[in-house]
Order: sequence, then structure tokens, then C-alpha cells
Amino acid sequence: MPSAIAIKQVPGKPGQVYYPLEKITLEAPKPSENQVVISISAAALNHRDLFIRQHLYPGTTFGVPLFADGVGTVSSTGSAPAARKWANKRVILNPGMGWKDDPVGPEGAYSIMGGTKFNPAGTLADVVLLDAAELEACPEHLDDAEAASLPLTGLTAWRAFFTKSGNALPGRNILVTGIGGGVALMVLLFAVAQGCNVYVTSGDAAKIDKAVKLGAKGGVSYKEKGWEKTLLSMLPKERKWVDAIVDGAGGDVVSKGARLLKDGGIISIYGMTVSPTMPFVMAAVLRNIDVRGSTMGSRKEFADMVQFVREKKLRPVVSRVVQGLDVAEIDGLFEDMKSGRQFGKLVVRLRGAGKGAAKL
Repeated sequence: MPSAIAIKQVPGKPGQVYYPLEKITLEAPKPSENQVVISISAAALNHRDLFIRQHLYPGTTFGVPLFADGVGTVSSTGSAPAARKWANKRVILNPGMGWKDDPVGPEGAYSIMGGTKFNPAGTLADVVLLDAAELEACPEHLDDAEAASLPLTGLTAWRAFFTKSGNALPGRNILVTGIGGGVALMVLLFAVAQGCNVYVTSGDAAKIDKAVKLGAKGGVSYKEKGWEKTLLSMLPKERKWVDAIVDGAGGDVVSKGARLLKDGGIISIYGMTVSPTMPFVMAAVLRNIDVRGSTMGSRKEFADMVQFVREKKLRPVVSRVVQGLDVAEIDGLFEDMKSGRQFGKLVVRLRGAGKGAAKL
């Protein structure tokens, strides 16, 4: 019988509890006409998985495999031609269901894989049962760790940058905050590939140096008092303003943005890891700064993102890989995320040694 990793229920209040991981046994999946079974090769951790363990994520539940990011091989299919065409193919999985192509938002109920009552599937498992329409052929240049790192972070970064920032154009100055996380790094890769001038923030100088090696023009420490002045001094002399900020932290991003952005500049926010609330300042109102929330993306955006990665031969950054459904090893990845040690994605390889992604 296939196995998976889920959270185990223990007493505790949301935000105070930290649910332990447990290995569970799944029923062998049987695909219906339009479904496929994917044997997972690798799966990757996201911040939402950490929030689920803290019961800070909507719909947190028990007995459902964690993780929304995964790559694998289709091991069995339903009878429909749309399903059978995927037999034995190496695929990546769309992490969310229920959002077809509306650029504004989901057309109906939207659910993300991993750890909630809204979706029974999760990729931290030997196998996943999914509708065939949610698959994309895995870009051939990616190894398993890189491919597992792509779906959720790539989709989130794609929408936050291409759909929401309004500045995915050559020569634009883009600030990516909190470099080191998976989404921020994918925004960096996308923006560099688009010919933007990308700048980053981090509390770790080594992470800024690594970002520069990936194509960033420069970066500043957000721990430095008045760091926005330092950043402005780095900008091209013919364009001494930031066109857009892509942010996953929240905090004081609006007040900082009011000093950095052009009039009418855009802050595209895909997360708020600092706090679930943030101040909005009058300076941003007077300068017509636009704050846009962005979460995940549509099935169309997912397909567009994968095609861009394929064409540009982009490689998601992998921080660390552990082997197998080993609770202790996977707990170690969560500790990396809790402490902010990672630069790139944290991956669990379930099958084979793979080609292995270089650590940065």
C-alpha cells in the first residue's frame, strides 16, 4: 500500500500548536475515466505547509498528505484518451484546482493540494490521483529536485510578476523583497529573463551575493537603517525610481515603497509572513501607489509559466534535498524554513537518486 506524510492531531491552539508529522498508509488509488495516478519522484515544501503545522492555514486537517509541489511519472490512467495520452510520461502537477483562465480570480471554489479538507490530494506521498487536465509535461532540462520546486512557487511568482506587477517589461526596475524563498527567487529568475533590472532585499549578505550571481543588479540589507536610500543610489541614473515591488512579507513595505516607487508604482503582494496586517500610509495615497494582492494563479497561467521555463531553460534554485518519507529528515526541512536558513526550495526525493541539483 502507498504511504504518505501528514500531520498528527495533538492539543493546542492555532499559532501555538505545532503538529507533529506522521507516516500514514493510503488506499491504492483507482483512476476513473479522466483521472491518472502519478508515482511521485520528488515533492517540495512551501510556507503554507509550515502554517498548516501551526494551524494557521484555512481548512487545516489531518490524514491528508502534505505538500502541493511535485513531479512524477504517470503509472496508470483512466480509459479516456485525454488520460491515456499521459501514460508513462514525466509530469509536473498543477498545485491548485478550480481556476481555469479568468485573469481576475477563480471562477468558483478553488483548492490547493496538501493538508487541508478542501482537497484530498497532496504530493508528499508515493502516489497522487489527479484529473489528467491538471498535468503539464515536465521540462526536460529540469532534474527531479528542480522540477518539484517549480509548480506552486513558479505559479505564484508568475502571477505576482507578469499578471499583477504591471511592469514585466525590459528596462523596468523591479524590487524583490526577502530573497531566498522559493517565490522570491522565481520572481528574480522571471524578471531577469524579461530584461528587467532586478534589486533584492535580505537580512543576509550571503543571500544577496547569491542573488547577484543569479542576475540581480544589486541588493540591500533590510536591517540597515534607511536602506531605501542605499537602494535608490544603486538605480540607473536615467531611471532613479523603482517601477514595482514584488513582496511576500508585508510589514512596512507600503511606507518603504512610498519612498522608492514612481508615482503610480505598484506593490504586488503574494504573502504576508511578517504579520497578517500591515499599515497603509497617506504618502502612498498621495503618490497613487497601487497595492495588489496576488495568490497562486489560474490553469492557463500555470501552462504559460511552464512554457516560459521550458523556452528560457530556467532552473529553480534548490536549497537542500532529503531522501524518502523519513519523518526526522523532513522535520529538518521544516526547521530550515522556520529559521529562514534556506536559499531556494526544500525538497523530498521519493524515488531514485536523480541527477541532483546543485546547492546555492
